[in-house]
Amino acid sequence: MSGPRPVVLSGPSGAGKSTLLKRLLRDYEGVFGFTVSHTTRSPRLGEEDGKDYHFVTKETMQQGIDNGDFIENAEFSGNMYGTSTSAVEDVQSQNLICILDVDIQGVKNIKKTDLNPIYVSIQPPSMEILEKRLRDRHTETEESLQKRLEAARIDMELSKEPGIFDVIIINNDLDEAYEKLKEVLIEEITKVQQSKKS
Repeated sequence: MSGPRPVVLSGPSGAGKSTLLKRLLRDYEGVFGFTVSHTTRSPRLGEEDGKDYHFVTKETMQQGIDNGDFIENAEFSGNMYGTSTSAVEDVQSQNLICILDVDIQGVKNIKKTDLNPIYVSIQPPSMEILEKRLRDRHTETEESLQKRLEAARIDMELSKEPGIFDVIIINNDLDEAYEKLKEVLIEEITKVQQSKKS
């Protein structure tokens, strides 16, 4: 795949990935492209098909996986998620840095591809803070909240394995975390900005 080097962003739900991403996309308009992942889960309030996710049936998703159309896919809380190769190529073909927001399973799957991204993990300061953030959203049943917290425990543990991530950012303070994220990506950001000027 040609184009700017993609960025793999991972971390448990509630770590602050979405907030950091929104700020990055706002501050660097025309630099980043966000792949739209596929999922078999139902849309949440305000989510749009084709914008937030491609909402598909399990049969459609499984067929794509079987055909090798996905660079990564995972199952979480009974729902399937995945990123298609074409979604990454769409972003790169526009000379944009492709952002891949994936879980730890997805990171390990991408490691097996020739994508060569920058691997960034966004982690919460503690499980207690993460639980508070998730509870404050009021979007989860107690059962799904417990599943997310268990997945977060595993994610936090696995993210410590040497060689998985190029950088781990602890999101204790949003502004500090954002500055660290920019530092990691500034080289690729500059390349894209310069190529758009020429």
